[in-house]
Amino acid sequence: MTDSNKFYRQATYSTNAHTLKQLSPDHGFEVAFAGRSNAGKSSSINTLTDQKALARTSKTPGRTQQIVMFNLDEQRRIADLPGYGYAKTGKQLRDHWQQVLPQYLESRKSLRGVILLMDIRHPLKEFDQSMLGWCDHIELPVHILLTKADKLSKNEAKKILLKVQTTLNEIHSIQLFSATKKIGLDELYAQLDIWYELDIQSTD
Repeated sequence: MTDSNKFYRQATYSTNAHTLKQLSPDHGFEVAFAGRSNAGKSSSINTLTDQKALARTSKTPGRTQQIVMFNLDEQRRIADLPGYGYAKTGKQLRDHWQQVLPQYLESRKSLRGVILLMDIRHPLKEFDQSMLGWCDHIELPVHILLTKADKLSKNEAKKILLKVQTTLNEIHSIQLFSATKKIGLDELYAQLDIWYELDIQSTD
């Protein structure tokens, strides 16, 4: 496998998009990160890339209100989808993304999969179910990160992992994750390497 830590560390900001027309050119390999506003999406992206402030973090959830693109190289990108579920997000903006996100998932040819983040203490909320439903409809694979796994005991975390796993279809996968403790980071690297087809670049 490729040297994942070194590869993802080179991530750089590319663009913000409020509409699909504003996105980066649709070629190569793209993986989208999605999750409710309190799921720890920005912190997870920062941990993945070993950068403290690549993705915006805030004590106020829901700051990501556009699709934010990060380049890994000329062919590979991370798409940080808008955080959803924060009460202070205006209805007009919520309605906009309820229309645009399914369109993005269905039309984006370079999209290889979705990393769906759920707070392990509050999994499978309405947005999570909607995202899984959209992806099931178009047979797009989802890899779930049960974030903040360090907040529970290992036994409690494993029970929730198994419970959520029973609701998934065969094209989806799931793991425990903690951005602060870096729990599950290697497992996340391995999944992304597959979607980005980085394993074909490995050398002995």
